[in-house]
This record gives sequence, structure tokens and C-alpha cells, in this order.
Amino acid sequence: MKKMIGALAALTGLALSTQPASAITAGGDPDAGEHPYVGLMVAFDADGGGWRCSGALISPTMFVTAGHCTFGAATVNVWFEEDVGAGRPGNGYPFGGGTSVSGTAYTHPEYDDAAFFLHDLGVVILDEEVFMPTYASLPTLGLLDEFANMRGPDYPTMEAVGYGLQDIQPIVVSNLVRMKALTNVIGIRGVFGAPDGTSIKLSNNHNTGGTCFGDSGGPEFYRGSTTIGAVTSFGVNGNCAGTGGGYRIDQPDDLDWLYSNLFADHVN
Repeated sequence: MKKMIGALAALTGLALSTQPASAITAGGDPDAGEHPYVGLMVAFDADGGGWRCSGALISPTMFVTAGHCTFGAATVNVWFEEDVGAGRPGNGYPFGGGTSVSGTAYTHPEYDDAAFFLHDLGVVILDEEVFMPTYASLPTLGLLDEFANMRGPDYPTMEAVGYGLQDIQPIVVSNLVRMKALTNVIGIRGVFGAPDGTSIKLSNNHNTGGTCFGDSGGPEFYRGSTTIGAVTSFGVNGNCAGTGGGYRIDQPDDLDWLYSNLFADHVN
């Protein structure tokens, strides 16, 4: 289910019923420097197949993204410019060099690519420190449980940030620009058949903005804060319309892994 591509030319758009998501679609806004710690990653497998995703730094070296973004990655490079497209070719996109930072990918130990949405969490440990005035932060245990009984006008908002497609119909628009969009949480129980509590269901349309291909792994910030409540995980159709799904990272297995000895030197 990974958004696999064969060569450089295919890196402009990655197609995905529930399928890995993915860009902030029409209706979103330029990030305008609000989230400089959100970056664009490009990974290649051992055979040269590549894909791109989004993610967020929670420390100078620890980049949190989706598991289907890190699974199978032999090499990873991350860019933090707001407009990565404008920097080509000098920034080294998509093969690395220039302004990118390389890193090593790790995937949730229970991740299964055939059922990616169950443990869709990944980490890239950067080879060099990237210093920011502030970073994204990890959630507390069960942070999003408060959304379980909310209905209608009480729906809370999350803020999605990423570098995905800006549009997919009538033509694909892929500008490699960091965008943001407010999405409504409209469910956390049995989202598209995922087990209760593992995912959140989010509004996703061209009027209010949402996520699309290339936003996979990008943060869904809790109530406008710097706290990552979920990472963009999947969509339900190939048009980036209707609703989307975010994988919750506030669950015990996720937080245990993120705070484990493997990453002890990299968590803020």
C-alpha cells in the first residue's frame, strides 16, 4: 500500500479505499512560517523506488511521521524550506544534498504493511541536528479520548500541516509547498473499520481544506497547539475528498515506543 514510484518524474504525485494518504488541498492556506519544524521527506528503497511524505521534528534530531512512510526505506532525506519546489535543483530535491538532512528510518515494531492503519507510526533520526526556535511535541496518554462523545457543533478542530498535493482534479497540482488547514474531528470510534481508539476521522474537502497525497505522516495538531495528536494516515478515495483518517499517536504502544531506549537521546 505504499505510494511507490519508479523514478524522479513520478515524485510529483502519489496515488493511493482505505489507502495511505497522502497535501493540503484547496481551501488550505500557506503555512507562512507558522510551523518551520514540519518537513518534507523523500525515501528510496533498496531497489530505487521512491516516495514522499511529511512529518514534524520533536527535537533537533527526531522526525515523527507515518509508518507507511518509513517502512522499507533504505535512504531518507528531509527538507524544511517552506517552498521546497522553489529551491530545485540547488536544494538537492529529491535525491538529497543541498539543503536536505539525511537520516535513518524506523517503523513501529508492530507495523504491518498489509494493515498499515493499525500501527501507522514512523520515526526518522537525522544525521545532523536541525535547530529551531521551537519544536512539535508528543501528546499525553489518551489525549484525544475527550473527543469520543462530541457531536455536531461541538466537533473540535485539528490543524493539518504538510507538503502534499494542492489539488488533484481536473489536474494534479504539486508545488512542494508547506500548507496548513483546519479539519474537524468527526469520530474516533471504529473509523473506517479501524479498531476503536486507534484513528480519528477528519473532515476533508475543497471548501475547508484537508489532506491529500504527500501529506502522509504530517502532523494533525491538537486544538491549534504544537502537540501532535495524530499523523495523517489515509484517505477513502483517490480524489482527496470527503473524509480522511489520522493515526492517533497518544496510545500506550505508540508512546512507549517513542520514549523507548531506542530514542532516549533524541526526545526533547
